[in-house]
Amino acid sequence: MTTQPTQPQQPSRPPRPQQPSRPAQPAPARTTPVSSAGEPYAMTATELLAAYERGELSPVQATESVLDRIEAADGPLNAFCLVDRDTALAQARASEERRRRGEPLGLLDGVPASIKDLLLTKGWPTLRGSLSVAADREWGEDAPCVARMREQGAVLVGKTTTPEFGWKGVTDNPLTGVTRNPWDPATTSGGSSGGSAAAVAAGMAPLSVGTDGGGSVRIPAAFCGVFGLKPTYGRIPLYPASPFGTLAHAGPMTRTVEDAALLMDVLTRPDPRDWSALEPPAGSYRAAVADALTAGALGGLRIAYAPTLGGAPVDPEVAERVRAVAGLLAGLGADVEEGGKADPGLTDPVAAYHTLWFAGAARVVEHLTPEQFARLDPGLQDVCRQGAEMTALDYLGAVDERMALGVHMGRFHETYDLLLTPTLPIPAFEAGVEVPPGGPHTRWTGWTPFTYPFNLTQQPAATVPCGTTAAGLPVGAQLVAARHRDALVLRASAVLHESLREAGVVDTGVVDAGVVGAGPVG
Repeated sequence: MTTQPTQPQQPSRPPRPQQPSRPAQPAPARTTPVSSAGEPYAMTATELLAAYERGELSPVQATESVLDRIEAADGPLNAFCLVDRDTALAQARASEERRRRGEPLGLLDGVPASIKDLLLTKGWPTLRGSLSVAADREWGEDAPCVARMREQGAVLVGKTTTPEFGWKGVTDNPLTGVTRNPWDPATTSGGSSGGSAAAVAAGMAPLSVGTDGGGSVRIPAAFCGVFGLKPTYGRIPLYPASPFGTLAHAGPMTRTVEDAALLMDVLTRPDPRDWSALEPPAGSYRAAVADALTAGALGGLRIAYAPTLGGAPVDPEVAERVRAVAGLLAGLGADVEEGGKADPGLTDPVAAYHTLWFAGAARVVEHLTPEQFARLDPGLQDVCRQGAEMTALDYLGAVDERMALGVHMGRFHETYDLLLTPTLPIPAFEAGVEVPPGGPHTRWTGWTPFTYPFNLTQQPAATVPCGTTAAGLPVGAQLVAARHRDALVLRASAVLHESLREAGVVDTGVVDAGVVGAGPVG
């Protein structure tokens, strides 16, 4: 579902509300990734930039291809809540003129990209998937991520869907309905950055920026078979500050690690509005990834392989794919250990996480009238009621538990450079529900035991696609490092992803779901 503002810098009207349980149209059959075969919409950002430099492709051609792809593919997927064709093409024409003069604006000049609808975007409403946010107001400020992308010449094509205020690990909301997985549109894209993951996987712009407060970049990236990174807290500046406090991170979502490193070189630039942000990194993430790919090995790294955390059950096919990753990392020269000291020995911190998360959710909706509150996602209403009953002592007790967990993981990483786990214990399940039907879980945190602990500890964590189940659904492997070692996560992820690609386990082509009756691209 999209809207197309007629004037680039005027607020857009919100999409027409849908019931979360109803898809935009009947879901097509399950699909598989296909090669790009030179189609601009299916090229990575790195490939587009190289084609621009060679004069083989223009930003206008690439942007038109992406916009046409959105029109063709997004109906069944519902990854976008806003598309602004006129503004995107105007930005692409300006980029094309700069390139004609030999004066590109920056690292992303002419690359189509999307933004999750939790991040302020000048000229477009940020409705956060909620009926309670008024669209008819002035939207005159960019979040730091958006400002940095504009400064570097990115072509912003639109905003991607989120659950209401980003509160859960799947993407549906009262405003725009259900977002679906390109690999099988009967299944969820994950959340809360589910629109961004589906958009990247289906070729609806190669770059997107999501947010991650408990796995919200990594969950949908794993379900949709793309790469996602939650950097160290503060590495990417945020503004306004999240009501979920220092659990919340922004992060890149891409089909390749090289593209994520490129985007990190842009997003990590400073912004004075975030007083908790870290200093800019000393070096280039792109250069670090390029060096790692040139070396092609991981000799000297000590990697702890934890097939589970705290005894959480894992689907056998997921476990098999991630165990194969452990073997591949060992074959690349890493010292991979399992069991004993290599098991972090974590006790599930879900109670502490719920205290912090639910209290934040209650704060988000504190200003709403009873009538507005009644129109919220029912699950969000329940979480907010619980959060409103928590005391300051409850909150501080959760902070104490969080601090202890951070100390524990800091000591763990004195021995191990990286921790390898499944990103999620299960593949994607039915779209439109918070938890897998018939299972034991009541909240989304029940099936995400590998993601939210590392929001509590603020560590960098990435998900790398590592194959599919027999049903054709993607599986992700998670790599976690000590705080501030974002470059290490990217380097190791790049070598791993390239090795998986060379082995034919993964494919960086787009997924062709959503184009009813279309065959493989190329």
